[in-house]
Amino acid sequence: MIWNEKIETMPLEDLKNLQSERLVKLVRYVYDRCPVYRKKFEEAGVSPSDIRSIDDITKLPFTTKLDMRDNYPYGLFSTPREEVVEIHVSSGTTGNPTLVGYTREDIKLWSEVMARALCCAGAKPDDIIQIAYGYGLFTGGLGFHYGALEMGLTIIPTSSGQTKRQLKIMQDFQPRILACTPSYCLYMAEEAKEMGLDPRKGSWRIGIFGAEPWSEAMRREIEETWNMTATDIYGLSEIIGPGVSQECTYKEGLHLFSDVFYPEIIDPETGKPVPEGQDGELVITTLTKQAIPLIRYRTRDIVSMTTAPCRCGRTSPRTSKIKGRTDDMIVVRGINVFPSQIEHVLLGIEGTHPHYQLVIDRQAHKLDEVEIMVEVDEKIFSDEIKQMRALEQKIKKEIEAVLSIGVKVKLVEPKTIQRSEGKAKRVVDKRVL
Repeated sequence: MIWNEKIETMPLEDLKNLQSERLVKLVRYVYDRCPVYRKKFEEAGVSPSDIRSIDDITKLPFTTKLDMRDNYPYGLFSTPREEVVEIHVSSGTTGNPTLVGYTREDIKLWSEVMARALCCAGAKPDDIIQIAYGYGLFTGGLGFHYGALEMGLTIIPTSSGQTKRQLKIMQDFQPRILACTPSYCLYMAEEAKEMGLDPRKGSWRIGIFGAEPWSEAMRREIEETWNMTATDIYGLSEIIGPGVSQECTYKEGLHLFSDVFYPEIIDPETGKPVPEGQDGELVITTLTKQAIPLIRYRTRDIVSMTTAPCRCGRTSPRTSKIKGRTDDMIVVRGINVFPSQIEHVLLGIEGTHPHYQLVIDRQAHKLDEVEIMVEVDEKIFSDEIKQMRALEQKIKKEIEAVLSIGVKVKLVEPKTIQRSEGKAKRVVDKRVL
């Protein structure tokens, strides 16, 4: 089933004409309504009259996450705040977080692309979906919710956590579709076995997984463990949330809904386009968003892309799974974590040194575990154990408040963490992704 057959199977030449028409309108829209973009265009020496087709997009300047943080909260809005009906905030570094807003039309757009994504994964209008992504400021839960409403699915909005309850709900209501992070899906399998349940006899037959990197090996593990089809979904809050792209049931790349999210693949060093099929940084322009449309937004995600036809009949370009990041951000349990966040916390705690290391592991397909080794003053180790534990708990509490995930803290003596003459190795990621 294809949700919007006219758009999703549109001939590429017609698609290009639609993209061109929308880009021309978009550039004039942000130039007239957003002082930040007007200034960026002027500094780049480009005006709306210079943009006549989608081929002219390379004349426009890039937008980065720094632009969003520097103009927090409402500087990048192209509509009055009063027209914004919903706001989401993503996790940030030590500075401002990333804020995104939606008008009523933006919510309709989100519902539309998420309905496309659900259909792409194999959902049918009479299905029941269990949404185990978090609801709230995180865009995951509500994005799926809007798409499922649009498609007419029966929704069980369990949100994340309470694993035993998630499994009971699966048993009681027999939902066919599960939406959550891939690591949580495998964790639920472990819990099911401990409860004496056979995951292969569960009701879930389609899994839609995202918010963290995952490999083909993990896909095979999920599919064998749960007897389901596991598909990948991609999105980011700055663009819209989940629903930017989605794998179809052939699982040969993620269909990117390029009538509304125009993709480019660039060399992250030069900013120039790379040949089709070659790895590069994904850049997205939101062609139809109203509240915070973004032009040439650098996602920092490394992918490859193809425009070859897909067996499902969709003509949209397809991207690979994410192959890496161009910055130092890491994703843990669907949460963006920056080493600089840790450093900022430690600098404010007396007795700690600015030398630390994050060790991330995932044992037996359980949730990601984060241990933070922190160097502290020599005298700390001569103090009573109770005082050491108090410092450990203080660091743990403050870091968890910033990262929004649980961590373990291990205090170590000065010069315990290996030094480097080059860039410090702040992260040791032991996960097999």
